[in-house]
Amino acid sequence: MRSSPLLLTAFLSGTLIFAAEPALAQQNEAAALTIAVAKPAERQWPETIPASGWLKPWHEAVIAAEIGGLRVTDVLADVGSIVSKDQPLVRLADETVRAELRKEEAVLASAKADLAKARASADRARKVQGSGALSEEKITEYLIAEQTAIAGAESAEASLESQKIKLAQATIVAPDDGLITARSVQLGAVVSSGTELFRLVRQQRVEWQAEVSARYLPRIEEGLTATIVGPEGRRVKGTVRLVGPTVSTDTGRVLAYVALPAEAHPPIGLYVIGQIELATTQAITVPETALVMRDGIAYVFTVDTDRRASRVRVETGRRNGNEVEILSGLDPWADVVTTGGAFLSDKALVRVEEDAR
Repeated sequence: MRSSPLLLTAFLSGTLIFAAEPALAQQNEAAALTIAVAKPAERQWPETIPASGWLKPWHEAVIAAEIGGLRVTDVLADVGSIVSKDQPLVRLADETVRAELRKEEAVLASAKADLAKARASADRARKVQGSGALSEEKITEYLIAEQTAIAGAESAEASLESQKIKLAQATIVAPDDGLITARSVQLGAVVSSGTELFRLVRQQRVEWQAEVSARYLPRIEEGLTATIVGPEGRRVKGTVRLVGPTVSTDTGRVLAYVALPAEAHPPIGLYVIGQIELATTQAITVPETALVMRDGIAYVFTVDTDRRASRVRVETGRRNGNEVEILSGLDPWADVVTTGGAFLSDKALVRVEEDAR
């Protein structure tokens, strides 16, 4: 029987198709993506708790006038000035105070003269006491006059000392080293006693008043390390110096006062986020580049001995720099794809970088 040309053509076409399929598959297998792999790493990481809060002065000193009714003659500091303890900041007109001081010096001199006279009379009276040369009444009078003169001299000395203090108060000085953050004094103004002139951040120390969930209160203690993320992403480490004893009824949070290093110069009044480090625990980590996020779920790709990529769902935990903690879902001995995972599909054939070299 003769074969039909049409049947022969169909047979040959089918043969060619079947022969082409292995070649096409081989071509797809050869087009495998080159990737880099690494084993998960074991790290000792501190457990951290999130916190946020304001940067505020450690201690703020109010510098005020202690003497009133005097005019400001010199203002020697301004906002932003770094001052040292006992450095003059403001001078007041002290002419009237100096005049009062001279007056008190004269009063003291007069009181000392009266005391010398009264003491001489009392000494003579004591010498003749019991001899009958002077009546007991007169002797008593001389002794009382001496005591009165002593009290008068002491009172004059106290008045003079008080006037010296007032003269010293006419020059207002810094109570501590620090940074001037506010100024309300004006040249020529007549100040009253208690008038605020400056505000000073003592020793330029700034602290982070971190708000933390109350459930962490039993675990936070003095001396723990804390880290804030400052302007431009700069990280600053500090130390917990005090934990607030009460929980806010409005927010359910507690304040942890974190001392920051003075040399960091963080800006006062900034609201920052950060974390407080608790106990150190072991963590299984992978590079951040190994994570593949799809539909809000975290995956990594692992590679088996046949160079096949497998997509594995994982649960992530802490982050430190460019590393991420894997809490579950990953074999600690697996080869994890560290670069190129975003372009892979499950069961894809891959080429490892060390094989490609």
